[in-house]
Amino acid sequence: MTHQPATESDFCAIVADARAKKTPLAIEGGGTRAGLGRPTQTAETLSTRGLNGVVFYEPAEMVICARAGTPLADIEALLVERKQILPFEPPDHRRLYGSSGAPTIGAVAACNLSGARRISAGAARDSLIGVRFVNGAGEAIKSGGRVMKNVTGLDLVKLSAGAHGTLGVLTEVTFKLLPTPETSATLVIKGLDDARAVEALAQALGSPFEVSGAAHLPPGAGGAEARTLLRIENFEASVAYRIAELRKLVGGDVTLDDSASRALWRDVGECAFFAAPDARAVWRVSTAPSRAPDLVRLVQRNGAVAHFYDWGGGLVWLAVDAAGDAREKDVRAAVATCGGHATLVRAPDEVRARVDVFQPLAAPLMKLTRDVKASFDPDGVLNPGRMYAGV
Repeated sequence: MTHQPATESDFCAIVADARAKKTPLAIEGGGTRAGLGRPTQTAETLSTRGLNGVVFYEPAEMVICARAGTPLADIEALLVERKQILPFEPPDHRRLYGSSGAPTIGAVAACNLSGARRISAGAARDSLIGVRFVNGAGEAIKSGGRVMKNVTGLDLVKLSAGAHGTLGVLTEVTFKLLPTPETSATLVIKGLDDARAVEALAQALGSPFEVSGAAHLPPGAGGAEARTLLRIENFEASVAYRIAELRKLVGGDVTLDDSASRALWRDVGECAFFAAPDARAVWRVSTAPSRAPDLVRLVQRNGAVAHFYDWGGGLVWLAVDAAGDAREKDVRAAVATCGGHATLVRAPDEVRARVDVFQPLAAPLMKLTRDVKASFDPDGVLNPGRMYAGV
């Protein structure tokens, strides 16, 4: 059974009733990322799709507030009219999951979804400045507002970002915006191995040329030869100057114009190189860029791995055989050696039910996680087990 209420008060009533009946609820936005997280054992679904529309948009203040079920495409179309963007370049992972439906702005916040520009503009949570949500007791909570400010006590806005609906059902989200860059271009360096590519990415990111995208695609990731990508955005004259200076610094074989650059970075952010119907499991690993090539080599010791790097090497995407534990032991061992954390973002349900999808927590952190969950959702009715078994 799926509930699709159209008002926050109806959400409160449904959650309160579910708590009274001890009926766990699966929380859903557009349903495009149902394969993200552990499978939940729930009989009913609570969808935000009925919560649609912009609450307020203040272009002069560069702030937008929308109901959680509003399609992301509607938000972006509205922003285009005023030449503004969500800074963190939210990805659309329908190709990765082979799913349909429409990604929602609430899911962007709930999953802290951030694309290639995260390395320069921050993550979704860094632009999220206000939320309304319904907790597991059926109470409506408001936190944050229209401006950035210092926070004392528990920052519920940042806590909600990346909680995957386990602490509350987001009903409204408020984001700060940035002006749309006039144009962009991408410098492509061909033929570098992983180690040399990460060095080039680090050199470019440490330069004064304001690189807004830094990725490396080994052979097989969208092409037959290795490509190291460096994106520059802003006014046309500035982009042309900085691309030329960046080429002097790190070299470069090709410069992609704005249209080609946008298409390529969309593929990078949306992990299009491993798109369904590819049957492999996909891991997303955050680590120190300098350790990323070593991490990949460690995983490769025990079997084939396809991979590419984003965020200057700080984000590693891995595609591996989905059989058994989807190479969990190999990936976790590599992370333990190199540092960082790994998330299994795509695998069959039976695999995600057996293995740790999110990075396992040390005992003190797990206790804190359980305590926070209990304070927001005392009877565990909201997405139980989505992130960690029993939480």
